[in-house]
Amino acid sequence: MTIIDIGINHEDRLAVAEQLKKLLADSYTLYLQTHNFHWNVTGPYFNQLHLMFEDQYTELATAVDEIAERIRSLDVIAPGTYQEFAELSSIVEVSGDLGAERMVELLTTGHEQIVKTCRTALKAAQDAEDESSAALVSDRMRIHEKVAWMLRATIQR
Repeated sequence: MTIIDIGINHEDRLAVAEQLKKLLADSYTLYLQTHNFHWNVTGPYFNQLHLMFEDQYTELATAVDEIAERIRSLDVIAPGTYQEFAELSSIVEVSGDLGAERMVELLTTGHEQIVKTCRTALKAAQDAEDESSAALVSDRMRIHEKVAWMLRATIQR
């Protein structure tokens, strides 16, 4: 067994990793929801939303890998099953035939929820003086705030 010596004690690494697991679960759940909406959106804004959702799920696919790798760099097993994600995620799953506007509303709510998850994870990283995790989470928060704004602007009347 190799000892991890990156300047963050074991308890702090575990505390940060637990918050990153929640961020990973939220991100993966939102990835699935966004991909689902990309496949199933219809209506007069089909092309615009279809392409927007594709950009968003592609970005989220990269994000989940980065978050999982950060968890592993803290020497903690990253969750990777639907069951684990369902237990950890605060994103509400939906199914059925939803209209385009409802899809945009749900994705906006999802991105806003991830911002809140990021705020909790950021606090844990800062408390542990884990600059690498803090930078990752801060970057994620900025991206989700921007995407939420762009989604809100799409359906603003």
